[in-house]
Amino acid sequence: MSSLFRWSSTKVTLLVLGITAATITPIVISAPASSQTPVPSATPSPATPSPTSTVNLSDVSSDYWARPFIQALAENNVISGFPDGTYRPNQPVTRAEFAALIQKAFSTQNRVRQLSAGGFSDVPANYWAAAAIQNAYETGFLAGYPGNVFRPNQEIPRVQGIVALSSGLGLTGGDTSTLTNYYNDASAIPEYAVGSVAAATVGNLVVNYPDVKQLNPQQSLTRAEAAALLYQALVKQGRVQPIASNLPASQYVVAGTPTSTDIVSLAASSSSFTTLTSLLKTAGLTDILQQPGPYTVFAPTNDAFAALPAATLEQLQQPENREALVKILRYHVVPGAVTASQLSAGELTTDEGRPVNIKIDSANSQVSVNNARVLQADVKASNGVIHAINQVLIPPDVNISQLNQPSTGSTTPDVNVGRSTRGGRSYIGGGGNIGLSGNDSALSDSNFAVISKLGLTNNISVRPSVIFGDDTIFLVPVTLDFSPRRAGSVGERSYSISPFIGAGVAIEANLDTDIGLLLTGGVDVPVGSRFTVTGSVNASFLDDTDVGLLLGVGFNF
Repeated sequence: MSSLFRWSSTKVTLLVLGITAATITPIVISAPASSQTPVPSATPSPATPSPTSTVNLSDVSSDYWARPFIQALAENNVISGFPDGTYRPNQPVTRAEFAALIQKAFSTQNRVRQLSAGGFSDVPANYWAAAAIQNAYETGFLAGYPGNVFRPNQEIPRVQGIVALSSGLGLTGGDTSTLTNYYNDASAIPEYAVGSVAAATVGNLVVNYPDVKQLNPQQSLTRAEAAALLYQALVKQGRVQPIASNLPASQYVVAGTPTSTDIVSLAASSSSFTTLTSLLKTAGLTDILQQPGPYTVFAPTNDAFAALPAATLEQLQQPENREALVKILRYHVVPGAVTASQLSAGELTTDEGRPVNIKIDSANSQVSVNNARVLQADVKASNGVIHAINQVLIPPDVNISQLNQPSTGSTTPDVNVGRSTRGGRSYIGGGGNIGLSGNDSALSDSNFAVISKLGLTNNISVRPSVIFGDDTIFLVPVTLDFSPRRAGSVGERSYSISPFIGAGVAIEANLDTDIGLLLTGGVDVPVGSRFTVTGSVNASFLDDTDVGLLLGVGFNF
C-alpha cells in the first residue's frame, strides 16, 4: 500500500477524470442526408390490372394471410383484380402501379407541391400512369430520383412504400433508437428512411408477413403487402376500421403504439420519460393515470426536466415540496383524449384546474403548449394519449425559485436499493474488461466480467462488478449519476448517454486479499426499455496501479 499515491497513480487519476469529463460533454455527429436509394435494375412491368366486377378473387383463398386487407379494399373499389378473376397477390408492384394505387386510395388528398411543366423525363405524357404519378408526387407520397427521372417500371422496395405512405400522410414522431425493438433487421433500413419508418411504426402502418419482426426493407413490395399497407394507412386516417383482433391477419400488424398499455406503463417503457415516470411515483399519481380515464398528458422529456434550474428536481422530491410537485404534474394532464388534430388555439383546462394556452402554427405544422413545443404527438395508450413536449409546464401558483432555496431542516434522501436514478434504470449483466496498464490484478488483463448498477437515491448508485482472472478483483464503486442527454446523431438516429463518476474500493481475491482505492467514470447508454450498454474506465490502487476499460450490457429491472 506504500505505492498508493505514487507518481504513476497521479497520472492514472488524471486519465480517469479526463475521460469521464469527455463523456459528459455532448457530442454531435452528423451524416449527410441521402435521397431514395434505387434498386439495381428496372424490371418491365406486366399489364396494368383492369377492374373486374367481382371481389371473389380466385387466387385469394379464405385462409390467405392478406385476404381481409385485399377483400376490404376491393369492396371499396380501392384495388381491383385482373380480367381473369385473379389478384396475383405475390406479384411485385412497380412504382407506377403503386402510384396508381395511391391515387385510388387517396383521391381527395390535398396537393402540397407542383410537378414541373415537363414532368419526369422517363414518363411520357401518354404513359398509362402519367396522371397517377403526377398526383402521387404532388400530394407528397412519392418522389423522383436525381436527374428528373421517376423509374416507373422499377419494382418498388417495401421501405419505399412505407416511406411514401408516411410522407403522404404527414406522419411524424417515433423514437428511431427503438426500431431494433420492433425489427430484427432494423440495421438494414436505409438512412434516408429511418425517421419515416419510425413514424409509420408508431402509426401502426407497417405489416410484416410471415414474421412480424422481419421488415425486409429492400425486398420488392408485393400486391398483397401493398394492400395491407394501404389498408393500415386508411385506418390511420379513420376511414376504415382496424382489422378485427380475432382474425389471423391482425398478428402481422406491427404494434408500434400498443393500445393495451396505459399511459404510465407506456411512459415507463420509453427511455425518454424516465424522469417523468419517477416523479409520478414520488407524487403518488401513477394509480390515477392507470385508471380508464381517458386522459391527455403533455409529457416533458428527460431533457426538459434536465433544463430546470439547478437542484429543482431534488427539491421537488422532498416531502415538504410534494404539494408543489403534484400541482406541476397535474398541470400537464387534461381530462379526455385530445389528439393533435383536435387541438385548437386557445385555453385548455388542465386537471389542476388552471388552463394552458394552446398555439397552432399551421404553416409549420407545429403545436405549442404555453412556451413548450410538442416534439411527438399522438402516442396512443389504452386510456388516453401522450404528447411529448420539450419544456416542463409550471402552473402560475407555483414558484420554483423558492424550491431552490436550501432547506432549513435536515432531510434524509429517499434510499431505495434497485430504484431508477436520474441516469436511468438499475440493471445486471455481463461484459468484458480490457486491461490498459498494470499487472497486479485481473483489472489489468482482458477478462470476462459481471456488472451491475443498483440505484440508491435519485442521483446515487452503487455498481458492484467482478472481473474474473488469475487474480479476480471485486469493484465496488459508489457513483454520482448525471441526467441523460443527447450525445449524438447519425443521420436521423439520435442517441443519449447518462454519464457517471465515482469512487469506492477494489478487493483483490487471492491468497492474501488486498483492498485499495478505486476510481471510476463512464457512461450508460439506454438501448430500448430492456437493456443498457455501459462503459467505464476503472483505476485500482493496490500494491500496483491497475487500469482497465470495462464494457458490458445490462438487463434493466
